[in-house]
Amino acid sequence: MRPGARQFGAPRPTLHDVARKADVSARTVSRVLNREPGVNPSTAQRVRAVVADLGFRPNAMARNVRVGARDTTVGLIIPDLANPFFGTVASGVEKLVRTRGLHLVIASSEEEPTRERAIVGTLLERPVMGLIVVPATGCDHSYLRQERRQGLPIVFLDRPPVNLSGDAVLSANFDGALRAVSHLVAHGHTRIGFVGDIPTALYTRRERLRGYREALRVAGIRPDRALVERGHHENDAAEATRRLLGRASPPTALFAGNNLACMGVIMTLTREQRRDVAVVGFDDFTLADLFDPAITVVAQDPEQLGRQAAELILARLDGDRDRPRTVALDTHLIVRGSGEVTPPGHR
Repeated sequence: MRPGARQFGAPRPTLHDVARKADVSARTVSRVLNREPGVNPSTAQRVRAVVADLGFRPNAMARNVRVGARDTTVGLIIPDLANPFFGTVASGVEKLVRTRGLHLVIASSEEEPTRERAIVGTLLERPVMGLIVVPATGCDHSYLRQERRQGLPIVFLDRPPVNLSGDAVLSANFDGALRAVSHLVAHGHTRIGFVGDIPTALYTRRERLRGYREALRVAGIRPDRALVERGHHENDAAEATRRLLGRASPPTALFAGNNLACMGVIMTLTREQRRDVAVVGFDDFTLADLFDPAITVVAQDPEQLGRQAAELILARLDGDRDRPRTVALDTHLIVRGSGEVTPPGHR
């Protein structure tokens, strides 16, 4: 029998079969098939040889399309279409899935669990080949167990699933917030306010508030509840900042829990001409470097978040049956000036 030929009736080789014979992970096989950078050339050559020997067809979803089991659509559900962060996430997903001839459909849950479930139901009627979901606040994902059992690839993005085991791509929210507030402490601040989402069951918001509190604890600073204010969008964050600055003992520095909250903080400081308050935000945003001083932020990589989620979806479509895994991406501090403002009297 010629190399790559398959005996009639024999099981179709899977990505997992290739990984086992090539002695690499299923993810490495997927990266080779997708021509992703960073794979050792000799490893890539070995994987390609095994693919040829087994007769593995990486675009297994094409067969599904021919028999009508699935169309060529991947669904992406995000919580807020207006937030530039999720627009960049979507771009990262789309750039990778389109290399495989797939189309991306995007919908917004508006942070409502019932709307998320309704959108999933609509997408499954198409039916889609895979789902990428940014979980809505308070959503219970046990409703997706049947789809998981039936083999539908599902990746949770930015936030882990609740009551369901599944692939997830997350940022280091706790570490990023810890780094941001520790940076303010290092510049002499002990009265550090928080503007963000409180209290919350949502993973990202909870982790950032926890990082804020841990940085204070490590520095030996007693937390002051009067310095923690709710503010998610620009307007409510701006109002929260005004309340903080009006305290009898106001903060000398502020940590903003997301990009929209940071914009609200800057709106108030700009209007009140306050250049004596240090600011570090979580998430970078457009024009952050054009303020005076420019805005110091802890930045995620939203495009890479999207690419990683798409990579997991493609690996599952190619036959990867490994256990669910979580990919964690680092954040990094971008120093621009606003986070380096020191309190009065500090040397």
